[in-house]
Amino acid sequence: MPVGTAGTVKGLTPQEVRDTGASMVLANTYHLWVRPGHELVRKLGGLHGFMHWDGPILTDSGGYQVFSLKEFCKVTEQGVRFRSPMDGEWRMLTPELAVEIQETLGVDVAMALDECIEVPATPQRVRASTERTTRWLERCLAARRHPERTALFGIVQGGLYPDQRRDHARRLADMDLDGYAVGGLSVGESHAEMLEMIEASVPELPDDRVRYLMGVGYPLDILEAVLRGIDLFDCVLPTRSGRFGQAFTSLGRLTIRHARYREDSRPLDPACRCYTCRCFSRAYLRHLFLGKEILGPRLVTLHNLSFYQEFMGRLRVGVGEGLSSLEALRSQAELASATIPAQEP
Repeated sequence: MPVGTAGTVKGLTPQEVRDTGASMVLANTYHLWVRPGHELVRKLGGLHGFMHWDGPILTDSGGYQVFSLKEFCKVTEQGVRFRSPMDGEWRMLTPELAVEIQETLGVDVAMALDECIEVPATPQRVRASTERTTRWLERCLAARRHPERTALFGIVQGGLYPDQRRDHARRLADMDLDGYAVGGLSVGESHAEMLEMIEASVPELPDDRVRYLMGVGYPLDILEAVLRGIDLFDCVLPTRSGRFGQAFTSLGRLTIRHARYREDSRPLDPACRCYTCRCFSRAYLRHLFLGKEILGPRLVTLHNLSFYQEFMGRLRVGVGEGLSSLEALRSQAELASATIPAQEP
């Protein structure tokens, strides 16, 4: 899922996002609640009509903001009290309100409010936080008013402790939810730690429900997670990197501002057939970035999303063909996740 936090995938129109091959996008409950407000979005046709997106939309509940905005929030059993960095106003986000906001937005998948904490943390702190996440999930389930149109996913927590991950996954599986997410990762842990937590969580989850890894990641991360049973992903990496001139390619990640591309007539990725690669040279894209032209970030973002969707397409084919086919993609994923070294001017 391309990330459209505030109801927009930065720099691209919905049609351009669709043309990359994306069928589903992610938006954020907290940010849309703060601005423009969920009731206004409802009056203007719901989030699908408001942002003119005709595919599925998943909204994160605001739990990640407990981690990312920790200097602006206070967590209690009732919920999370945020001081908005936008307007300085204090707001209380409860599990009940998180569900209300997401149902009012009219999204297809709502995430239960959870507590995402820092790593490392003590086993006692992780257990207390995970228990709170479970209690909040129960309150989210009780608060639902439109389960027929908005699915609800629970989020497996447990920090970097496999036993806590397994235990929490089992407890959520017993709740027979619409889908399941593995959360609390991509917050500073190592690649190996992330994979260990996935391995601890996924086998305990029903294999007939969507299993979603939140906030991940590089192509190699995605491949390794698919091999361990994950179905759904989101990450700001392809769009954020694109805005700063970093392109994901079959040859590795390249930074288009580097002087080595000043006279380079090749496309970003000779193996790619996206609009950017069909029409523009590396030299032109570098020129746009050096001139601070808005078209540069747009074109590299468009390429990155296309690259990710094409990679996901190959993974889907690999799932159909079996494990050996997926393993064969590993070298491609490793190459795409690595950085092409800069050449001195």
